[in-house]
Amino acid sequence: MSLKPFLRPLRTSLILSLLCAAGGAHAQAQQNAAPIVLHVDASNVAQQIFRIHETIPVSPGKLTLLYPQWVPGNHGPSGPLNQLAGLRLSANGQPLEWQRDPVNMFAFHVEVPAGASTLEASYQFLSPVEANQGRITMTSEMLGVQWHAMTLYPAGRATRDIAMLPSLTLPAGWQFGSALEVQSQTDSNSGKQVQFKQLDLETLVDSPLFAGRYFKRIDLDPGASVPVHLNLVADSADELDATPQQIAPHRALMQQAYKLFASRHYKHYDFLLALSSEFGGIGREHQQSSENGVKPGYFSEWDKNGAVRVLLPHELTHSWNGKFRRPAGQATPDFNTPLQNSLLWVYEGQTQYWGNVLAARSGLVDPVHMRDLFASTAARYDVAPGRSWRAMQDTTNDPIINARRPQGWSSWQRDEDYYMEGALVWLDVDTTIRELSGERRSLDDFARAFFGVNDGSTTALPYSFDDVVAALNAVQPHDWRSFLTSRLEGHGPGAPLDGLARAGWKLVYRDKPTPFLKADEERSKSTDLSYSLGMVVDKDGKLGRLLWDGPAFKAGLSGNTTLLAVNGTAYTPKLLKAAIQAAKDSQQPINLLVRKNKQFQTVTLDYHDGLKYPRLERIEGTRDRLSTIFQPLK
Repeated sequence: MSLKPFLRPLRTSLILSLLCAAGGAHAQAQQNAAPIVLHVDASNVAQQIFRIHETIPVSPGKLTLLYPQWVPGNHGPSGPLNQLAGLRLSANGQPLEWQRDPVNMFAFHVEVPAGASTLEASYQFLSPVEANQGRITMTSEMLGVQWHAMTLYPAGRATRDIAMLPSLTLPAGWQFGSALEVQSQTDSNSGKQVQFKQLDLETLVDSPLFAGRYFKRIDLDPGASVPVHLNLVADSADELDATPQQIAPHRALMQQAYKLFASRHYKHYDFLLALSSEFGGIGREHQQSSENGVKPGYFSEWDKNGAVRVLLPHELTHSWNGKFRRPAGQATPDFNTPLQNSLLWVYEGQTQYWGNVLAARSGLVDPVHMRDLFASTAARYDVAPGRSWRAMQDTTNDPIINARRPQGWSSWQRDEDYYMEGALVWLDVDTTIRELSGERRSLDDFARAFFGVNDGSTTALPYSFDDVVAALNAVQPHDWRSFLTSRLEGHGPGAPLDGLARAGWKLVYRDKPTPFLKADEERSKSTDLSYSLGMVVDKDGKLGRLLWDGPAFKAGLSGNTTLLAVNGTAYTPKLLKAAIQAAKDSQQPINLLVRKNKQFQTVTLDYHDGLKYPRLERIEGTRDRLSTIFQPLK
């Protein structure tokens, strides 16, 4: 039975007692049950095929096998069912026919014959071979094993009660990183065989693995009793080279996290970081590890990748917020019970805030550059007209509504804005606590009180909106319920910028980007004109992220359009920027030649306000709380 219906009205102490009792029962049930034996053969990297075999303990009669649908950390029904292929079931050496449920496509029904005690299941997981087919999880140089994508499990049992005995075959000579504990491994010319220790299905799914031909493991907390490693895989060996100066802030990140949260909720922690132009990008949290995939250059082009370096602090924070402490609606009994996302503005929004703060405190991102990142976030939501009709609270449903597909008019439709707009709300909370307490308390105190309980425990401790409000009031009495509700349900106008103002800074626009935003533009190989023409132009001249009701929109432009010429001359980013600046002191419009599908068109933009790039500037006579927030904890 799910505990979820009972969690909302309970207070933390009662929740804790229930979960401790449930945890003991789960552990006993898992220990007594025969495990599902799962083997994944990941050696066929040439064709990008995972071959899987399961031996499932069963009893005669009707059986339903489930393929995970609601993927933890993805917040929606995103299980890659279309990549499951070749399913064959057998028992007692005889093949069995299966039927897919006519309503629930993730359920497979089979009749287990008399005398059978195990069911054999063989199938493949087919990694996409091109990006338009989905996220690529296997290349000739690396692979990622996400156990939810590899596993069928019997319906009717909590995943914490299902014992698993996983093993893996890797290409010869490859190395791997994972939070899983290894029982044994052998190497041969035909491949590496790895046997992992028995564990429950919930923990297995929460413990992915990255493996690669080019691999390096870096100790981020040398000598600690609770190890932390940065596991790197890359397209080439040279991408693994990191200087001591680059490793130092990653180590500082761990120390700043410990000081902030005053606890650890893992036996050891493994960052899995892929540096690849082929392997699919990712940022997904797990309690004892995280999956992180970025383009090459993380170390080799260090100065250009400041914005990328907020990824690891964000995913690390999730070990406390999202995994250990998780919204009650995310504490489901299995991977086929729908998730409830109403508190993602805490789960993701506060994590976005702490990820930014920890990146600055650790030195992964210079505090000056972090201000630029906050400026970019503030500007994005300050001009987004979608806030006028759709509250930020409703965007927590986007992983279910939109399934993270690209959108034509994201500034109007809105996207998963609970991340970055949520971070602005939590800056507002932090600065309010600091102001009301006369600088004696801050959101740091909330972090220690809310996430710092049960040090060493890996058992999830769910929370409700009431729990968040109560914890904030324990730090600093205030009408937090109204405070949060007004920001979650508000419609502007403009972004929630009170936190920035209380932090001593204001959003302004200048005609040149800051060095940080310029480097980010170079990294993305795009020309960002969001705050002037209201669009972004990629390296091939294709238009994207058009601002609803912006100048480009009003001129009739849309996506799937390529910019060919500016005022009669072949397009270059430099030419377009010069034309925008020239129009500021002229009555002449900007003329663009564009192509959409097979149609060519000249579009006139009557825009005369020049280039605009966001930045933060100090509000004279105010306290600089933002700089204080970015200071490392002692």
